[in-house]
Amino acid sequence: MKALKFTAILFFISLIACKNQEEKKAVEVATPEETYNIKTAKTYAELSIKEGGHWEGREYMEGTFKNVTELKVPAEHTDHSWYIRYEGPGWESDKVAYRLYLDWRNCIDIFGKVTDSIILPKVGQDGFDSYHEKSDWGQDILKAGKGLGIGAIGRFVNKEVLHFNEVDSTFAKVENAIDKSVVTVNYNGWKTADNKIDFSSVLAITPNQRYTKHTIQASKEMEGICTGIVKHGVNYFTKESTNKKWGYIATYGKQTLAVEPDNLGMAIFYEIATVAEVTEWEHDHLIIFKPSTKEISFYFLGAWEQEKDGIKTEADFLTYLDEKLNELNNTNTLK
Repeated sequence: MKALKFTAILFFISLIACKNQEEKKAVEVATPEETYNIKTAKTYAELSIKEGGHWEGREYMEGTFKNVTELKVPAEHTDHSWYIRYEGPGWESDKVAYRLYLDWRNCIDIFGKVTDSIILPKVGQDGFDSYHEKSDWGQDILKAGKGLGIGAIGRFVNKEVLHFNEVDSTFAKVENAIDKSVVTVNYNGWKTADNKIDFSSVLAITPNQRYTKHTIQASKEMEGICTGIVKHGVNYFTKESTNKKWGYIATYGKQTLAVEPDNLGMAIFYEIATVAEVTEWEHDHLIIFKPSTKEISFYFLGAWEQEKDGIKTEADFLTYLDEKLNELNNTNTLK
């Protein structure tokens, strides 16, 4: 009888332990509000490639697009290979979307949005470059040409920006969470002039914001690593905070690809201590970074007048930039 009672007690204790363990697991499981859901998300990043087709030289023929979270860029891939939907990874907030050309150009483009909904899954699905035409979500609004677009990386050597023409291998990854979406690109063996380095680029966007935080890192110190804003002959502005911690370069004016070009503001915020020179060349307004192997972060943004509740005038755009500059000056980060 005592043995039966003891067994019953042990069984009761084990039931309590199991119940407590299940309750603990229930607490640890994310609630629906904490789970990323593209239907309710305020940010999104994606990378979409073709499968089921075949390479003919430098072009990928036939096949259908499929989203992936990681990619080693094929050696055959170059500009207009038709392999990656809108030619690289894209990321967006509820206000604006961006894309990175994942090839030798390595520039960053802007998709202007007229809605606060997630739009990237629609882009480039109904014809490879249909996004150059106006649609219900907006359109590609920036012509990068031979420039950096907005906030991309190059190397300034002999008064010329060198892009990513020679890279041993390139790896890209996209991640989505409720508080931000991130694109990471690792370039192994990036060769420019007489130097060769590994280089990483992390692009993060947060809800309700236009800006992307761009964090870069080089495997060894190298002069000339730069970012910039493509020139389109509109008004150009520079400003530094009073304590010389942060500064910005910016452009504003009719510089979009719309049928009737309309107003677009672009800006890059940089930490002054990380910068060797603010200058220009034929195609870009430039920020040249000091040689470093440490992480360097800066912020870039596009503000289109057709954006929902968008900035409509140059004066309002400059006021907005001053607010962000003041925030950086006080907290050293944008949130």
